[in-house]
Amino acid sequence: MSRDRGIVYLIGAGPGDPGLMTVRGADRLARAEVVVFDHLANDRLLDLAPARALRIFAGKSVGHCTLDQDAINRTLAEHAEAGKIVVRLKGGDPLVFGRGSEEAIFLRSRGVAFEIVPGVTAGVGATAYAGIPVTCRGGSSAVAFVTGHGDPETASGRSRLDWPALARFPGTLVVYMGVTHLESICRTLIREGKDPATPAATVESGSLPSQRVVSATLGTISELARASRLHPPALLVVGEVVGRREELAWFESLPLSGQRIVVTRPRDEGARSSDALEAMGAEVLLAPTVEIRPIEDVGPLDGALDRISEYDWLVFTSVNGVRSFFERLFERGKDLRALGGVRLAAIGPATAEALDRFHLRADLVPPSFRSESLAEALAGVAAGSRILLARADRGRTILQDEVSRVAEVEQVAVYQNADVDRLPDALVDRVVEGSVDWITLSSSAIAARLHALLPEPARRRIGREVKLASISPITTKAAADLGWTVAAEASAHTWDGLIEALVRQVAAERAPA
Repeated sequence: MSRDRGIVYLIGAGPGDPGLMTVRGADRLARAEVVVFDHLANDRLLDLAPARALRIFAGKSVGHCTLDQDAINRTLAEHAEAGKIVVRLKGGDPLVFGRGSEEAIFLRSRGVAFEIVPGVTAGVGATAYAGIPVTCRGGSSAVAFVTGHGDPETASGRSRLDWPALARFPGTLVVYMGVTHLESICRTLIREGKDPATPAATVESGSLPSQRVVSATLGTISELARASRLHPPALLVVGEVVGRREELAWFESLPLSGQRIVVTRPRDEGARSSDALEAMGAEVLLAPTVEIRPIEDVGPLDGALDRISEYDWLVFTSVNGVRSFFERLFERGKDLRALGGVRLAAIGPATAEALDRFHLRADLVPPSFRSESLAEALAGVAAGSRILLARADRGRTILQDEVSRVAEVEQVAVYQNADVDRLPDALVDRVVEGSVDWITLSSSAIAARLHALLPEPARRRIGREVKLASISPITTKAAADLGWTVAAEASAHTWDGLIEALVRQVAAERAPA
């Protein structure tokens, strides 16, 4: 970097749902060279940082501390003093029970520039996802955010807050970190005069697919929360507004709420594919089994590009093929005029949409989005033509084999499919313990690679406790050949079709017997 000193961005990551990160926060994170994050910041947000950025876990939770606060302060300052752009990614809002002010004061004392980027605090975000309005006309005109970190029945805990005043407070009480000392907090509020019949709720993992809400009264909430085995991070909400939850609860009713889904597509595709799943309430875990890489030998592709006007048809079988083809076309100093009168075929709507982003319309999209259907459609319109098939360096050859019967077909690799060396350890552990619900398979190659990467204890879970969703009959057969049973198969052989199959199957499983 050219500057002598860097800057630290203190960014609120929101209560859990990665979609609650602010636009400004995402912009600053995309520039980061160093990211210091805590355990309340959603791991998916780390994908917004550049791949080359240094990632430092500074998580602190009950009974565990990776870096203490002094070490965190020094880490932020030292990297900034080395001229780096540093992001301190904190759950919720950095200035609401987040110790962001302490970090900012330390940075100021060292002469380090900083910027504070607010986030959605849990007291607003988690309660909204639970269907609890913290203020409501006729129900509450005030809200108090307080910390439940200390036990109010001990000397140190009593000194933190004015509990008699909180018991008299006429609005909504939102107690952060309120589960560890939940019983003591409820007893103290009642002892200081709060009506034990006041509606109350606990919200665990608010805004995440694992969110759980227990509603009761102030007098009974601790017993019910204990029976439900709620654990941090969780909020306690006390006030009449809790009674509105039955009318306003929305998150738990989403079609994939609570479903834990592994996406095995290449990382760029997987990140884009996750949006629809998360919008339906699912927890998404990215576990790419293959990587998309540039081809090493561009000679054959360059030769085809130099002769592009000689072809009658240019055929694409994937979004990656479209992107890679045109990236190389432009690198060679050419533009769309080079295609001239070449007609375009796409295997499905996603590939056609990729062409559309280059302002090109596919002349042919088969009714069924697989190689067999594309081969049949081409055979009907392109007999005797010269066809260039732009595709990955490996995969099924049926398209070339079938179309070559009626036309002259040249196949050229425009990108490389490379197997990843391993899956994330945390993901494998979750499969072994059965704490994921679904794994998506979007190709037979991905199914085979997933099988190769998983240890035997994890493989035994697949198709049983951990269900599979397949994009096509061919992928389903590949899974079956590996000894796995598929629970949901897409009718339309696209990613959207796979999601639709997932939603149908989950709805069927949830339906009353």
